[in-house]
Amino acid sequence: MTVDDTGSGADGDGRVDPEPGPESGDSGEDPLALRLEGLILGAERRYTPFQAARSAGVSMELASRFWRAMGFADIGQAKALTEADVLALRRLAGLVEAGLLSEAMAVQVARSTGQTTARLAEWQIDSFLEGLTEPPEPGMTRTEVTYPIVELLLPELQEFLVYVWRRQLAASAGRVVQAGDDEEMVDRRLAVGFADLVGFTRLTRRMEEEELGELVEAFETTAADLVAARGGRLIKTLGDEVLYAADDAGTAAEIALRLIETMANDETMPELRVGIAFGTVTTRMGDVFGTTVNLASRLTSIAPKDAVLVDSAFAEELIRTRDAPASEAVAAEEAADAEKEGEQPPAYRFALQPMWQRPVRGLGVVEPWLLTRRGGGGES
Repeated sequence: MTVDDTGSGADGDGRVDPEPGPESGDSGEDPLALRLEGLILGAERRYTPFQAARSAGVSMELASRFWRAMGFADIGQAKALTEADVLALRRLAGLVEAGLLSEAMAVQVARSTGQTTARLAEWQIDSFLEGLTEPPEPGMTRTEVTYPIVELLLPELQEFLVYVWRRQLAASAGRVVQAGDDEEMVDRRLAVGFADLVGFTRLTRRMEEEELGELVEAFETTAADLVAARGGRLIKTLGDEVLYAADDAGTAAEIALRLIETMANDETMPELRVGIAFGTVTTRMGDVFGTTVNLASRLTSIAPKDAVLVDSAFAEELIRTRDAPASEAVAAEEAADAEKEGEQPPAYRFALQPMWQRPVRGLGVVEPWLLTRRGGGGES
């Protein structure tokens, strides 16, 4: 719930008007919704936005910036905020006052947290609680079962959320401290991949909404599991497309081919195409930006069905790390030399085939490479 910047609610000498806005009981809101809010927030409505800002010791302008960054709607000067809202505001402002965060960074913290948890909350209500609160017996209303279900689930979900957040924070912090220098913490060299369902627009015209939703959920779930299991990071999902990143080219290549192989074995799924690029990437609020990301997206759009296209920098990285030979001729020569010496030939995982150079909108002429698995089989 955000605020306006008018500072209404106080008279000329700065004293707070004791009744600056409508009480919650007069707002016309559903009584169960208010009970659920009190249960989830653990506090009752006590403050207008102006009162909350004043109690937290911050300006209305800063309070407005924080609350809007968290993604809450304007409420004017209604008495709708709780002690928890005041405490959160005080904590953020305290980090700024202590010099631990700049004001701009504190706003980014509020925005990133708000955006991430908003999506999580929407999913939990739409997909999770909706199913659990179906009336268990004829004649019972959802209203009668919602409150006790939420009361039981709330502490468990909260503990699990904190656990996952700490795990993710530990993993992210580990990656940062392993960076070579301060610049690499922000502008890093990563492999970035897009995986895109082929013909998704046509599917939206043929399939019922529920079927389409199930297909998208199955695709996103499969992709997320594969990316995580193989050591990559899922950046975001866009319905018919997923964006992932990996610290090294070999990991990104394995994820891409595994995605193609898995989807090809599922008759309910459309064909998939993947584009990967390797290079400097700017990271902000969990997302990735830059020419490398744009190039990966363009490669996806021109990739054949059930195939992976990579850029020349990615191909060079696979060759450098000995994950792929420079060519099959080179691989054959190395195998012959190894046989003469009585040694094992290099065990390359991937094969690269140069494709025709072509102009790519906004990026000039690029040389795509077709990525395949050597030997044609999948990894166990």
